[in-house]
Amino acid sequence: MPDLTTEHVLEATDRLVAAFAATDTDAYFACFAESASFVFHPEPQRLDGRAAYESLWAEWVASGWRVEECLSSDRLVQVHGDTAVLSHSVRTVTSVGGERTTTFERESIVFVRDGDDLVAVHEHLSPAPPAS
Repeated sequence: MPDLTTEHVLEATDRLVAAFAATDTDAYFACFAESASFVFHPEPQRLDGRAAYESLWAEWVASGWRVEECLSSDRLVQVHGDTAVLSHSVRTVTSVGGERTTTFERESIVFVRDGDDLVAVHEHLSPAPPAS
């Protein structure tokens, strides 16, 4: 198996971001290991496992929530053997009942090899500081 490269990580990131931007539940959650953990600043606690996040996501979608746009920029990939950390800036537009909200955040995602693929095992989302 070839060494993990920045290109592999960016391809996995592009798949994850595209699935999120399309509110494609199946494709989005296929990007994560079942054991993945999630730290999202708006949530009161860490989500321990993909199933916990899938449950929260289902609640959002049932309320009419959807992602309209998601743009990843300012990417940094750090490869460490078969593990990689991606940090990037994210501009996301979501809507609920036609009311659109734009958020600016910073995110770190830890990827590991899973056979020939990469899966995310941890995601941490923080609010971006105001632009100066």
